[in-house]
Amino acid sequence: MGTRVEKANGGPSEPEEIKAKFEQEGLRPHDWGNAPGYEYEWHSHGYHKVLYCVSGSIVFHTHEEDLELEPGDRMEIEPGIEHGATVGPDGVKCMEAAR
Repeated sequence: MGTRVEKANGGPSEPEEIKAKFEQEGLRPHDWGNAPGYEYEWHSHGYHKVLYCVSGSIVFHTHEEDLELEPGDRMEIEPGIEHGATVGPDGVKCMEAAR
């Protein structure tokens, strides 16, 4: 699979709704955010990352594609997948957990 994005169908989700989705999966999320234009260098993780965009936007870069996340969108990245990211013009707030 590598990476997978599920676009939000009903518009932006509230942080409480996103947290409840994590808890239904038995995951404990944490929040983070960055200012507009912030760039994450290429890296990978030793765990399966599950992430929701709460507000703003961010583009995750993989060697195969660019994946834009907006409020309510969910992304999963398998362990060892190299990726970077660029925060959108309004900054970003995300919630993520390791599976």
